Amino acid sequence: MQLIFLTLARDELAEAKRFYNRQQQGLGESFKREAEAAAKLIQERPLAWQIEIEPVRRFILDRFPCKMLYIIRAERIVVIAVAHQHRRPDYWVDRIQNQ
Repeated sequence: MQLIFLTLARDELAEAKRFYNRQQQGLGESFKREAEAAAKLIQERPLAWQIEIEPVRRFILDRFPCKMLYIIRAERIVVIAVAHQHRRPDYWVDRIQNQ
């Protein structure tokens, strides 16, 4: 199954990487690696993670307080947000309707 990121989600991923690099040299790369590993797991087993809000599922990263929110559509998985777990909890909800 193909996994794609919405442009907004890809931007969030890049911003989080920059944020973590500002906190500590190399931390942003660690975040990126963990996010890439998460995307691979989601692609391999898209139904394995909990539903956040129907039809959106969430994958919570281990080391960072972030989650990937995604929708399964036919033959593709669409990551609609890479969100901090404790800030603006539902800012991404309006992205569901466009998928």
